[in-house]
Amino acid sequence: MSKYFKYFEYAYLFFAAFFLFEAVRIWSTEPNKAYVFLFFVAVAIGMYFFKRRFRKKYEQRNQN
Repeated sequence: MSKYFKYFEYAYLFFAAFFLFEAVRIWSTEPNKAYVFLFFVAVAIGMYFFKRRFRKKYEQRNQN
């Protein structure tokens, strides 16, 4: 089960990269929309670290 959680962690990084690409792509034409995408980048990276910490705590609890 832990393997699936690890894959979902990397999915958050994939989405962060995608949102960053979109923000850079539309920066010159629609800067307000680019800020929204940058917000999503921050949320996705935050979710990556949150899920990673949660998974590691879960694994440590199951080992003991």
